Amino acid sequence: MSNIEIGLLGLAVLMVLLALRMPVATSMMLVGFVGHWIIRPRGAIPSLGAHSFDTTTIISLSILPLFVLMGNLAGVSRMSRDLYDAAYAWVGHFRGGLASATIIGCAGFSALSGSSLASALTMGKVSLPEMQRFKYSNKLATGAIAAGGTLGILIPPSAGFVVYAILTESSIGQLFIAGVLPGLMLAFLFIVVIYIVTFINPELGPPAPIRMSYGQRGMALVRAIPILSIIVATIGGIYLGVYSATEAAGIGCILAFIFAIGRRSLTFSNFFEALLNTLRSTATTFLILIGAFVFTPFIELSGIPNALMNLLIALDVGKYGLLAIVLIFLVFLGTFMEGFAILVLTIPLLEPVLRSYGFDMIWYGVLMVIVLEMGLISPPVGINVFVVKSIAEDVPMNDIFKGILPFWLAMGVALLLLVLFPQISLLLPELMIRNAG
Repeated sequence: MSNIEIGLLGLAVLMVLLALRMPVATSMMLVGFVGHWIIRPRGAIPSLGAHSFDTTTIISLSILPLFVLMGNLAGVSRMSRDLYDAAYAWVGHFRGGLASATIIGCAGFSALSGSSLASALTMGKVSLPEMQRFKYSNKLATGAIAAGGTLGILIPPSAGFVVYAILTESSIGQLFIAGVLPGLMLAFLFIVVIYIVTFINPELGPPAPIRMSYGQRGMALVRAIPILSIIVATIGGIYLGVYSATEAAGIGCILAFIFAIGRRSLTFSNFFEALLNTLRSTATTFLILIGAFVFTPFIELSGIPNALMNLLIALDVGKYGLLAIVLIFLVFLGTFMEGFAILVLTIPLLEPVLRSYGFDMIWYGVLMVIVLEMGLISPPVGINVFVVKSIAEDVPMNDIFKGILPFWLAMGVALLLLVLFPQISLLLPELMIRNAG
């Protein structure tokens, strides 16, 4: 059996294990170790031990627990509620305004949590009762929450960007800044979707009956200053080159802790819960990365990346034809695989090919994260859909998926715009490098 055949067999076994719901990290470590052993027995055990140790000592990965803790502290201190109330005060009186406020709230909370699941769960608990109280369509309400939550892995800080940066040896800071404009653009497209569907059928999202005065709107905005100041301090500091992404995570975490104490909302019980949730999320991500670094040498030894590169070159579809094939393939994977699994599985295969065609890996990272967002709300896996279902138990799953469709199409539009106009994602990183210079 040739090395390529062993590699393909390993990929097939990995797919089977994932289909059987074996954890991603365990599946990749098992297949990577056994495959490495078969091809090069002497290197398997050293590779397993070295990569397991090296991954846990990557200094830049300390950004993950810090940003996750920052988001958890923002949640227990009810800063997320203040953010939603501010958005509600300014746009709630428009048709579909509560759904638009949900998108804005998710976008803001995403800049603290870096997690799509946390964004959907936190903002869903705040916004769903309000939308149901004002007789919003369940399809629009749950669709807005599920789609808005996906902004958590695009708007920095993003756990998806951190993992991508580690796998491709890219700059975490540049990736964070590259996600800002695409994240705002996608949030705007979601609001446009809400406007269109409520324009066609106003009963789907009636406006709030009370239009708040500018004084009330100003007060709501003042109450949201703590969360906005943390966002500005972290993202602004990275952009201006005042501190690194890791240092920004520490500063943001300290600010969130200070605000939580100042609001007298932090108790020993919820602080312990925030720490425990942070440990769970961090441990899961670290295990996935260890699995990826054990699996990657096996794939490289099998020769599959080179064979894939030769195959794609032989197709002669051109640079952007290749990109279209890759993105369509990733969207397809997103219908049945979890986002992190797609990242760690495809990066070792596709990175050499993409680099050989001269693609900017920062730009491609933004494209890939949007594809992962699409997977978060795609049937049948759609993790965000199940999160929304957990807080909307009376809404049929079929209705949630129907409500998501317009937002899924908006993500496709965002993907197309980023392919046609790469500067949407590259402008701020280029300015950041210029300022640093």
